Amino acid sequence: MTEAQLEALGPALTQFLDQFRPHCGYAPTFGHLNTYVRGLLSDSPRKTAEPIALAAGTPVRTLQEFLRDHDWEQDEVRASFQRYVANPLSAVSGANLGVVGLLDETSALKQGKKTPGVKHQYLGCVGKLANGIVTVHMGVCKGRYKTLIDLDRFLPEEWSDDRKRCAEADIPDDLVHRPKWEIGLEQLDRTRNNAVTMDGLTFDAGFGACPAFLAGLDDRQQRFVGEVPRTFSCRSVHQSGCRPDSQLKGQRAEEMVRSSSQFRSLDWRVLRLNRETLEAQVWRVKAGRVWVSGAEGWSARTYWLVWASNDQTGEEKFFVSNAPEDVGVEVLMRVAFRRANVEHSFRTCKSELGFTHFEGRSYTALMRHLSLCVAMMVFVAEHTERLRGEKPRGDDGAGQSGVGVFEPLLDAAGTTDERSGERTGDHRASPKTKSGSARVQAA
Repeated sequence: MTEAQLEALGPALTQFLDQFRPHCGYAPTFGHLNTYVRGLLSDSPRKTAEPIALAAGTPVRTLQEFLRDHDWEQDEVRASFQRYVANPLSAVSGANLGVVGLLDETSALKQGKKTPGVKHQYLGCVGKLANGIVTVHMGVCKGRYKTLIDLDRFLPEEWSDDRKRCAEADIPDDLVHRPKWEIGLEQLDRTRNNAVTMDGLTFDAGFGACPAFLAGLDDRQQRFVGEVPRTFSCRSVHQSGCRPDSQLKGQRAEEMVRSSSQFRSLDWRVLRLNRETLEAQVWRVKAGRVWVSGAEGWSARTYWLVWASNDQTGEEKFFVSNAPEDVGVEVLMRVAFRRANVEHSFRTCKSELGFTHFEGRSYTALMRHLSLCVAMMVFVAEHTERLRGEKPRGDDGAGQSGVGVFEPLLDAAGTTDERSGERTGDHRASPKTKSGSARVQAA
């Protein structure tokens, strides 16, 4: 933000930060917190303790000690801004999909071997193996409102097994390696405890590949639509009849949708997904009920398996959902594709709030920096519409009011244009008989 924007939002920011005052050990610490977050919101090109301190006229060492050594409770700060999110979420109107949770990971390149948790590993930010760190996040979106609300560091096993190295980086003794899907379930529990209720949850194939994660969501009665890998093991309900025998092997999702009579008998549904700044996407989709296999055998219930194909890009995706059987595929797809909102939040956090700028060897300081970045993301999300000077509008399907996520929005007679809410025809096409451009015109 520019100085003028910061000044205009000054009273609102002061009110927002007051909720953190009880979590700071003494008054000067709260003053340093004010200094630091205002530096994160500024238009400074580099947002670490040194440039923030120099711009504010604060000794650099003082602000570094604020992050590393001062007595303040970053976990309570996180709980506080999570509870705060409930108000702006309830104020967003015209969002027929309700509150959608967004579980994802992000990464940052780092040099050397001292940054807590750094490792040569796959980093999504560069799309290859590289030296860096990984964090796991929960976000939420409703209508055009979107923000991150939780964060955890992913600690690689080689760090977890070397407690001397952990001690040198100030990593607590009770922090050990956990799979990312376990972190995701912990974040879901934590946000629920802080009054953030999600009508649906979506995630990528990295989480969807683990049947134990899906079972954990079922145990928590959390509705979800998540992407799964094409190798995901399942069985068609038509092929298996009742629950499959425990000795029966599963089929890869990509093989089953092409070979089973259940999916071959379905017509393609053509759906158009409008986007804020890019042209609309057109997907052909089929959906059927399947059994899911895991480490403990076949699931006790059936799930939706959605097969989606985009002729223009050549993409093919598979999604699994525990939504009821009467929910339409249009709703499932729109919930699944809300995941783009978490990517937007990551870009904003990294490019505008200095999320990846941290430089240091202290785990405590790193987590405090990341926590304050997410806190400012919550603040910015609330004021984004006012800064735009626009009237907020609803999300997908805004023309139909009062319908909750996973309730049947559409029957088999048509789809909905998600920008205008107008009904379109029931467009069924074979992938071999209609081109992508013709399908766009039909949609």
